[in-house]
Amino acid sequence: MASVFFYISGHGFGHSTRQIEIINTLGALRPDLAIVVRTSAARWVFERAVRVPVNLIAGECDTGIVQFDSLRFDERTTIQRADDFYRSLPERASREAALLREHEAALVIADAPPLGCAAAASAGIPSVAVTNFTWDWIYEAYAGSLADAPDLLPRIRDAYAQADAAWRLPMYGGFAAFRTVVDVPFVARHARHPREQVRRTLGLPLAQPLVLSSFGGYGVNGLNLSRLDCLDRYGVVVADGEDFVMTRGLHRVDEELLYGSGLRYEDLVAACDVVATKPGYGIIAEAIANDTAVLYTSRGRFAEYDVMVEEMPRYLRCRFIGHDDLFAGRWQDALDSLLSQTAPPVRPDTTGADTVARLIDART
Repeated sequence: MASVFFYISGHGFGHSTRQIEIINTLGALRPDLAIVVRTSAARWVFERAVRVPVNLIAGECDTGIVQFDSLRFDERTTIQRADDFYRSLPERASREAALLREHEAALVIADAPPLGCAAAASAGIPSVAVTNFTWDWIYEAYAGSLADAPDLLPRIRDAYAQADAAWRLPMYGGFAAFRTVVDVPFVARHARHPREQVRRTLGLPLAQPLVLSSFGGYGVNGLNLSRLDCLDRYGVVVADGEDFVMTRGLHRVDEELLYGSGLRYEDLVAACDVVATKPGYGIIAEAIANDTAVLYTSRGRFAEYDVMVEEMPRYLRCRFIGHDDLFAGRWQDALDSLLSQTAPPVRPDTTGADTVARLIDART
């Protein structure tokens, strides 16, 4: 059986969650296609959300960013690891090509490992990047560290140049290496359960404004939510695994209850009034799709951040909170101001998963 082979970055959750939406849509549209995923992302991310048959093959596809936590990066080690990885790209691509042939791959989708594009070229099959940024663009911001890795960016760009096209998501950067670029709508996860039902199921207050603390898999060192100044007015929701001293006004969501009840994280996003986060494609797209406001903070020198900050006000209510106020627990003024904002001027299309699935269907 012919397959579509997805190479998905293990950096953060956003690459995986948006590709899962595409995979679910594609699997429903084309049940005759086998779907294979190659990634170093946590297996549970897929097991909780994939609704169609998928063959998951663990493996390092790229090196992403080396992070101390969700807000702090190690730029020098990031470039060193990437340089080590891409020095061996031809050998890696040759090994991956054998895997593609073994699974009768007809098309490779890359979000956004250059390895996927290089492997597809080695195997003689087409590839398409489906992403909002490219790794050469991200690494280009680390000019000081790049002095010791002069061949890194050319290697990445040469790999991307072997792709047939890029289907570019909104809030983007990079893409100079691709011959053909097609813009597609936001790929976003939409809540499937009513707000009140979600709150009742999870034991959350029905009438109080709720703020979801969502800082990704790396967490935030030194963030103590128990001393927030807003807990008399707002409930603050945290997920299992986040290490906080619980106090009045904080609500911990039992993830076994969440997923065991047939709910998903996007249902929790929609059930809350605000998400407190660092800007990344996944959580911002979910906030847009579910009309949830965003209280955001800076996330270190990551090129995507500047694009997000510039573009977000067009699509959703958002407000910046600096690290001093974030860590000191001074949230209330920012939250009050955020929720007094009017609706954004643009209601964007968030049906990108359908668009990309149809594009894949046309090529297979």
